Amino acid sequence: MAKKIKLGITLGDFNGVGPEVIIKALATSKMMDYFTPIIYGNSKVLAYHKNVVKDVNLNFVSIKDANNAAYNKVNVINVWSEETSVQLGVPTKESGKYALQCIERVVEDAKAGLIDAIVTAPINKHAMNMAGFKHVGHTEYFTEAFEAPETVMTMVSDSAIVSVACNHVPVNEVVNNIDKKKIIRKLKVLSKTLKQDFGLERPTIGVLGLNPHAGDEGVIGDEEKSFIEPAILEAKRNGVLASGPHPADGFFGTRDFSKVDAILAMYHDQGLIPFKLLSFGDGVNYTAGLPVIRTSPDHGTAYGIAGKNQADASSMRKAMFLAKDLFQNRQLNLAAEKRGSVKKTSKPQEEIQD
Repeated sequence: MAKKIKLGITLGDFNGVGPEVIIKALATSKMMDYFTPIIYGNSKVLAYHKNVVKDVNLNFVSIKDANNAAYNKVNVINVWSEETSVQLGVPTKESGKYALQCIERVVEDAKAGLIDAIVTAPINKHAMNMAGFKHVGHTEYFTEAFEAPETVMTMVSDSAIVSVACNHVPVNEVVNNIDKKKIIRKLKVLSKTLKQDFGLERPTIGVLGLNPHAGDEGVIGDEEKSFIEPAILEAKRNGVLASGPHPADGFFGTRDFSKVDAILAMYHDQGLIPFKLLSFGDGVNYTAGLPVIRTSPDHGTAYGIAGKNQADASSMRKAMFLAKDLFQNRQLNLAAEKRGSVKKTSKPQEEIQD
């Protein structure tokens, strides 16, 4: 069996389903065979949520830092010690404040090499904003925190890998947030991560157009001709196996997406609506381009079902296993590069079942 990885898991917004899906995912049989989990949160809050989850046999051990993680137990780092008021289903300044503190601590430990990979439970943007969070999401925060030149928000499932050129950008600002240089950067990062982290030797990427029918030769917008197509051509000259721009509706409707290894959409909903139709509950959000592996489930805080023991942990469990597989693939590929040859790595494995 491969070496277990130290997995740093942030609690997320404790008024949502994050703690519940973490507990349910880690309670799956034999999880300790694959991970040394370290939850960045608060043991009292976890105990509160554990009472919500029925018939789960899962015990936690509190530790001061990741160096002291117990090998065969679920570890909890108490990021804060103050008394906490859990208000299920409600975004609060307090839930945003402590979610941010968990993220800051996991980044600190990742930079210090104390954990191997990060899995983040969902946060609520309104709660985070009330707490003074200056970013629109995890992706943007991690990009800045790790000083990454470029990252790509990438959704991963058995059906498709879908990335976006614009992450959390209002639709009326999309055009002003995309240009030739940005698309080239995104394609280079995506191609590299498909090779380095997913073990694909010659990954192909389908690039979507921005306008309906990919502009119809300029009849419905000229962005495809003016900068998307030139970006694809230049990326190809630099070794990226990209094609397009493809009309988004037809590309998914005819299942042409299945003929490429990954898709680069121009904006959030263009890529994530078809992705979630294909894979909701089984998808994983991955931040390509970071020096550390970071994944998260494909859903939000789900305030409407918080505290009702209705949350499905499938996506959280898949996020944990994808983090493990990508970390191990990256280590193998980096070692192979040092030896002067690239080793083909395995595809991410299916998560274990109860």
